[in-house]
Amino acid sequence: MKDIQAEIDRLVTSALEEDIGPGDVTTESVIGASAITKGIFRAKQEGIVAGWQIVKKVFHKLDPGSRLEIAVPDGAKTGNGVTIASVEGTARALLSGERTALNFLQRMSGIATATRLYVEKVRHTKAVILDTRKTAPGMRITDKLAVVHGGGKNHRAGLYDMALLKENHIAVAGGIAQAVHKVIASAPKNLQIEVEVRTLEELREALTLPIHRIMLDNMDTETMRDAVHITGGKVPLEASGNVTLDTVSSIAETGVDFISVGSLTHSVKALDISLIFESVKELA
Repeated sequence: MKDIQAEIDRLVTSALEEDIGPGDVTTESVIGASAITKGIFRAKQEGIVAGWQIVKKVFHKLDPGSRLEIAVPDGAKTGNGVTIASVEGTARALLSGERTALNFLQRMSGIATATRLYVEKVRHTKAVILDTRKTAPGMRITDKLAVVHGGGKNHRAGLYDMALLKENHIAVAGGIAQAVHKVIASAPKNLQIEVEVRTLEELREALTLPIHRIMLDNMDTETMRDAVHITGGKVPLEASGNVTLDTVSSIAETGVDFISVGSLTHSVKALDISLIFESVKELA
């Protein structure tokens, strides 16, 4: 696994460089270098808050002395009009970092909010909501952190920490058994192996192999129930493919162990959050 803190630091540095470039010409023109200010984060709709670790990193990069006071922590629910945090520091730093901080906070809170809706839909079952690799390029670490704050769990981080044999891998390898044996022969010994199946016949074949999880790809709920019965708890089952809020409960009720939902991160609707600053104060 990658170093999470190092990944966050890299991502924040890149985002600030993208936005500020050689300098924030507007802020540096109108705000004195010694001015300080305070900003208020306010939710403008109901949802789940996520992203304070990243927000703090943004402002500390620009002003190591900045102070973030959190009223609604990661994973907690906020209402419309609620003050969720405040930040104090040099005015130039806070104004220059405002957009970057909000971009992370709004996106992550949107993901956490969507995740929580799915988690609530399956709470009466044993099913666990998982994310996918359908994340914004370069932002996987924060997208996946947001899913956790929303109550979901992370699937593999990338192509390096789990062998997931999907339809195309199996076709190129010449079959499910051939693909699995090739992974066993060449991949790290402690690597988990998951196999995607589309039919009950493929499921039965997969169950004869030394694997750790089976993905039921685009199966209807009746077929999923049959798959759960056939498997008998021997291997965890993951449902995948076009899962929606309207269908996730019925999928969970089939008895599957995991449900992966691509829309958590590939169709994000940002949570509406504002950051309003007070008048600046010039230090003597």
